[in-house]
Amino acid sequence: MTVDEALSRLQKSAFRAKFHLSDEDINYIDKKGLDTVKSHAEDFIKKRLAPAVIPNDGKQTPMRGHPVFKAQHACACCCRGCLNKWYHVEKGRELSYDEQRRIVNLLMAWIEREYRSYKNNT
Repeated sequence: MTVDEALSRLQKSAFRAKFHLSDEDINYIDKKGLDTVKSHAEDFIKKRLAPAVIPNDGKQTPMRGHPVFKAQHACACCCRGCLNKWYHVEKGRELSYDEQRRIVNLLMAWIEREYRSYKNNT
């Protein structure tokens, strides 16, 4: 599944489609830059989603506080349960580097799309 196909599919979910970047998220991106946000995404995925065993799986991703957190919920990359349901990534094994990279690419595509939309409408 391509990034565009995944984003299109996610938009058909009422729950996933309700997530949008806030003014605070946009200001954060303006201040830090997309490269820094991507670095944060890589770190969050590596530490909170990639391990084989996640003690608080299903609760490890806050609903707000960082643009990446919103992207994780919007893209169903917030926990291993959602990864399994949406992308058939089995639980109980560590995510490969390639899987982590694909997740980060999806999150950044969502963030960049939201960012452009926000900037075009202000």
